[in-house]
Amino acid sequence: MSRHRSPRGGGRRTSRNDGPLGPSQRQLRVGEMLRHALADILRENDIRDPDLAGVSVTITQVKPSPDMRYATVYCEPLGGAHAREVIAALNRHKGFLRGEMGHRIATKFTPDLRFVEDQSFAEAEKIETILKSPQVQRDLQADGEES
Repeated sequence: MSRHRSPRGGGRRTSRNDGPLGPSQRQLRVGEMLRHALADILRENDIRDPDLAGVSVTITQVKPSPDMRYATVYCEPLGGAHAREVIAALNRHKGFLRGEMGHRIATKFTPDLRFVEDQSFAEAEKIETILKSPQVQRDLQADGEES
């Protein structure tokens, strides 16, 4: 008699991406915990870097990897000005931020951080501009008259 074994890991996803079903409930919960911790750290600590001096940074989302060892932090400086410099400065100080986060969160590992610019605000603004364009307004009025 042969035994039918389940795949190694019980069918768990092994890729670093979220997979077809999206992030797990645990990833969402840990991501939100990390986002709050990073926001508190950035608000309470003065990081001595000329690129971060006087800049308010919004942490919009944190996506931890399935094994929780890495986390991608989506952030945007207030107003969106000098975003590349601010993201580079945060990546330079990620060791300090990770150490501070280790004191605040209760997880087995403190994830390695990678800061990237959140493009969602720019995309939303681009869509808003397209929707307000005269060509789209003309087409919407033409559709309304035909009905």
